[in-house]
Amino acid sequence: MAGQDMAGILKGKAVLVTGGTGSFGRAFVASLLAASGVRRIVVFSRDELKQWEMQQHYRGEDRLRFFIGDVRDRQRLVRAFSGIDIVVHAAALKQIPATEYNPFEAVRTNIYGAENVIDAAIDEGVLQVIALSTDKASSPVNLYGATKLVSDKLFVAGNAYAGGRRTRMAVVRYGNVLGSRGSVVSHFRALAATGTLPITDARMTRFWITLDQAVHRVCVSLSRMHGGEIFVPKLPSMKIVDLARAVAPDARIEIVGIRPGEKLHEEMIGVESARHTLDVGDHYVIQPDVDWWIRDRLEGTPLPEGFSYASDTNTEWLSIDALRAIVAGL
Repeated sequence: MAGQDMAGILKGKAVLVTGGTGSFGRAFVASLLAASGVRRIVVFSRDELKQWEMQQHYRGEDRLRFFIGDVRDRQRLVRAFSGIDIVVHAAALKQIPATEYNPFEAVRTNIYGAENVIDAAIDEGVLQVIALSTDKASSPVNLYGATKLVSDKLFVAGNAYAGGRRTRMAVVRYGNVLGSRGSVVSHFRALAATGTLPITDARMTRFWITLDQAVHRVCVSLSRMHGGEIFVPKLPSMKIVDLARAVAPDARIEIVGIRPGEKLHEEMIGVESARHTLDVGDHYVIQPDVDWWIRDRLEGTPLPEGFSYASDTNTEWLSIDALRAIVAGL
């Protein structure tokens, strides 16, 4: 994100990030501090150790505040949102095997937590809320994706729920984040020395985005949102086998089979959602399919009948060499 653009969007604002000690949260906070005239940044998370580590890293930065709390706790969110202009909601339970085994915990954090964020933001007069979503929320096949689909719908509906109050909410949906905590890059790097990398299926494809790009998309969405949109950036696809070869060219690839809750290819816009989606250049906007949305408020091109945005039919692909350069920079 260009520093000048970010400064214009966030100058003088108080910003809170739920899940602020996670991979995205840390990158977002670093960008805010480096390139914007933000007045105050609140890191809201339940991990006291990671908060302490961030405090040490940013020692002497008087714009930064830390709140220990859980999005399951509505009253704590109300307290934390006092005086906040912008909320970026990044807190979630994301690991697919863990959420499959602990489904009620995923529901409490990803769905009830979203409800709490919405209620607290409206009650405290927050101006803008951006919720982070995932490609797994489109035509979901696992519990994580299903909870994020519900979360997306809650944030869209939250604009009507706010009534005449000033709070506006939107969603940013993107693919797998290269270099984030628990990503397949870290997994492959850890196994590279063994000489063998496990691949679930040689045909598997994914959308990919870097942390810096994810931060950029959130800031762009903040500057363009009216309330109710799901913003979907245009991202490159890649084959998982190509990523394995980029990380460890000499390793043997072992096909181990698709895991429960895993797709062969990911999707960010399904055929039905595409009916009310606009192509606006470097991203798509899924418009709310509701009576209160003003259809002509956005400029863009409607998508053709039968369109879907999936990782295997994408028009932009990362080569092994491109992946190797990206991974080297992580």
